Amino acid sequence: MSPSARRDRIIQDNSAGRGGSKPRGDVDRIAFVASTSTEAQAALAQLVALYGNHDSQDADVVVALGGDGLMLQTLHQNMRSGTPIYGMHRGTVGFLMNEYSTVDLRTRLKAARETVIHPLLMRATDIYGEAHIHHAINEVSLFRQTHQAARLRIIIDERERMSELVADGVMVATPAGSTAYNLSAQGPILPINAQLLALTPISPFRPRRWRGALLPDNAYVVIEVLEVDKRPVAAVADHDEARDVRRVEVLSDKTISMSMLFDPGHSLEERILSEQFGG
Repeated sequence: MSPSARRDRIIQDNSAGRGGSKPRGDVDRIAFVASTSTEAQAALAQLVALYGNHDSQDADVVVALGGDGLMLQTLHQNMRSGTPIYGMHRGTVGFLMNEYSTVDLRTRLKAARETVIHPLLMRATDIYGEAHIHHAINEVSLFRQTHQAARLRIIIDERERMSELVADGVMVATPAGSTAYNLSAQGPILPINAQLLALTPISPFRPRRWRGALLPDNAYVVIEVLEVDKRPVAAVADHDEARDVRRVEVLSDKTISMSMLFDPGHSLEERILSEQFGG
């Protein structure tokens, strides 16, 4: 089976309830969600008093109040709905959030710029033959489970590219996730509209100087775990974990489109570009 045919089969096997961006018109029905922090809960009470609160299934837009963690959680929860998500910063890290204000929210929502992102689809097969299927907005990561480094084989589009990577792990990151864990692991920052994925090693031991690779976003990535009994490995798609894996398949799921909204002049594209210059 060709790489493209295998990729299509994986997508078709896991595409029930496909999601797509809704055309944005009225923003009368707003669904508010908030983290559990005191600051976010106070903001929730203020905004609900001013604008009401609708169920996310019936809303024109979902407004998330918190930090980047809540934004990722909200994107996952609404992944297949096509409802746009607008975040306001009421948490710690707020890279994916807009500034908080209660003033003229509907006007801000109508003027907001849209960024469409696609998640990664991970299928991790463990040593018992069970498949664990999850989506990731930021990255799919493989980690060693014990004190011993992982030994991994990397295959791209059915062609072996690295027969052995000895490291704490490796990750496949999206442009949206390239400024998160990927950047901390010395991976590249990708423009949000780049049709690329970052393949980044985590503390590589051999080959020691390998810093990763840039892949087209239609790449079919397979990572096989060598010495699965002696050197167990876990696979994580954002926050969903599978342990004792022997094979992990990763690809971009273009059947799902998620819409994030940003105030003019503060788009995700601008933030990622600014990050590369220390902004």
